[in-house]
Amino acid sequence: MMRILAVLIIAMVVIAIAQLSRIHELSKKIRNKREEDISDNANRFNAGLMLVSMFVYFGFVIWQMVVWGPLMLPEAASEHGASIDNLWTFNWIILLPVFFITHILLFYFSYKYYYKKGKKAYYYPHNNKLEFIWTIVPSVVLAVIIIFGLITWNKIQVTTDENPLKIELYAKQFDWTARYTGNDNVLGGVNYLLVSGTNPLGIMTESTIDEKEAEYIAEIEKLEASLAEVMPDDKREEVEHKIQMFHRFVSRIIDFRTGSNDLTTGSDDKIVKGELHLPIGKEVEFTIRAQDVIHSAFMPHFRMQMNAVPGEITRFVMKPTISTEEMRVKLDNPDFNYILLCNKICGAAHYNMQMNVIVESQADYDQWISEQKVFIAETAVENISKETPIADLK
Repeated sequence: MMRILAVLIIAMVVIAIAQLSRIHELSKKIRNKREEDISDNANRFNAGLMLVSMFVYFGFVIWQMVVWGPLMLPEAASEHGASIDNLWTFNWIILLPVFFITHILLFYFSYKYYYKKGKKAYYYPHNNKLEFIWTIVPSVVLAVIIIFGLITWNKIQVTTDENPLKIELYAKQFDWTARYTGNDNVLGGVNYLLVSGTNPLGIMTESTIDEKEAEYIAEIEKLEASLAEVMPDDKREEVEHKIQMFHRFVSRIIDFRTGSNDLTTGSDDKIVKGELHLPIGKEVEFTIRAQDVIHSAFMPHFRMQMNAVPGEITRFVMKPTISTEEMRVKLDNPDFNYILLCNKICGAAHYNMQMNVIVESQADYDQWISEQKVFIAETAVENISKETPIADLK
């Protein structure tokens, strides 16, 4: 009932405004005045309102800074984050004076040069010096900002630790998976052709290659058997095309064994969901991949963001400097957690694509990682079909 009443009130207000506007137009016609004719008093009044608007506008901007400023991100919790914050501050030092100066001039000129009868604007067609100044000065300032940004970014991407912790972040709709190395601190090779229900990240090992090879061979045999059935020509062409495609897949998988890939490094990798753990003070080299669409690995408290692109591997180097417990004390918030988010709108459940990040001591990290399960053991896959020679499938 209250909603209906609110809608009726809004409708009545709109109708009243429309009727008042109509009355105003009719009154002008009665007085033989054109709508575009504006009196000096009206112009002067509007000019004064521009000055009032300037103070109201600046007051609102300053109020936002005071009220919402404390709700900004806390101090950076990573080594490179301090450089990112310095770059941010440097940009604001340039932007804020320009913002206030240009808006003061905008409102002041609107006040000073309002229309007056009998006053004609001075026609000033061109000035080379002015053109030079407002072209060169912004270009120099922007060049400084860009160079400062490039220097900061290049420092971030350089690994300073001889043996950084290596972690892979794998994105798919709509969750994150973290992959840690085993004792060798080397992430195993990956390939999308090896992705399966038991190997969602496509990690290369002897057993995953055997398993996927057997799966492709079984699919080829199934498709070849279906060719004995009566089917339309276009359907037969489709089946033959799939058979050729799976033959190519098998050939490529065989190349994984004969190539330069080390198939032992991935067998002791550890796949983790739910929480991402990092040791404080240890440099971490992230490699980032995506399965389906573009995602973005975003850890705001560490000032880290990097796109996760299907078919590409991106990287980011980061060293945590403040543990989760220390940040909880600083913020006086015992429930605080660092968080990994997706910063690309990747689908309907994008909002749910997040993972808590725990920064802890090296001892606590070592204890946690020792409790995580190894990805896959190097055992033979029992259900591989040995009846069809591999050479016949090439």
